Amino acid sequence: MRLATIRQGASSAAVRVDGERASEIDGAADVGELLADPDWRQRAEQASGATHDVASLDFAPVVGRPDKIVCVGLNYRNHIMETGRETPEYPTLFAKFRSSLIGAHDEIALHPKIKSLDWEAELAVVIGSAVRDADEDEARAAIAGYAVLNDVTARDWQNRTLQWLQGKTFEHSTPLGPWLTTTDEFDGSQGAISCAVNGETMQESDVSDLVFGPLALVSYISTIVTLLPGDIIATGTPGGVGAARTPPRFLAPGDVVVTRIEGLGELQNTCAGS
Repeated sequence: MRLATIRQGASSAAVRVDGERASEIDGAADVGELLADPDWRQRAEQASGATHDVASLDFAPVVGRPDKIVCVGLNYRNHIMETGRETPEYPTLFAKFRSSLIGAHDEIALHPKIKSLDWEAELAVVIGSAVRDADEDEARAAIAGYAVLNDVTARDWQNRTLQWLQGKTFEHSTPLGPWLTTTDEFDGSQGAISCAVNGETMQESDVSDLVFGPLALVSYISTIVTLLPGDIIATGTPGGVGAARTPPRFLAPGDVVVTRIEGLGELQNTCAGS
């Protein structure tokens, strides 16, 4: 099952996507609000509201107001190799704010003070039920599904200090979507992941290359803090980022970034700025 949040003028709606059609889910303004209901699966399965052509949809971030966005750095073996670092013993965690989130086709805001904006294709885990101190089975049960995310990063700001947050959460910079695919269709263990810029493939890997997979991350993070319905875990990016290239390569106004994960769909976002 695929669930999305769509914009409708000044309002929004959660929809179930079936092929080329999407059906509104009664009483749910977005997927995050839907996930807060313990009966969200049944409500989504029984979606009987207005229907739409998927090609015409204006996608909002699949979860627009998560309580938490927890991100993981240095979590693909091939990305760790290109940085020259050691494989970490524990996940490297940082956070984003929800004001950074944009939809599947929205423009990426390139702030004029950013000089080195980079791409980072990522698998996003979406939490479906509250969980604390999860073991593997509890972690699996707590995951509602998965989505595509690009952790677009201002490298010049990220590298100002040892802490990364300042380069990771510029407003209107992080596409998330196009929809949530539930765990009965995608289990997060494998799937080709890629990022292309202006039609040129920059990243190409598989989510099976993750050092810490979704279940391990839910278990680890939930030891620190209770994960709530709608929370997002961005699981890290594979090799091929612009900062690791020779010479380095970064995004510019007008660049088109396409982020794909096999089985989850794709994001297509244009960089806007001067």
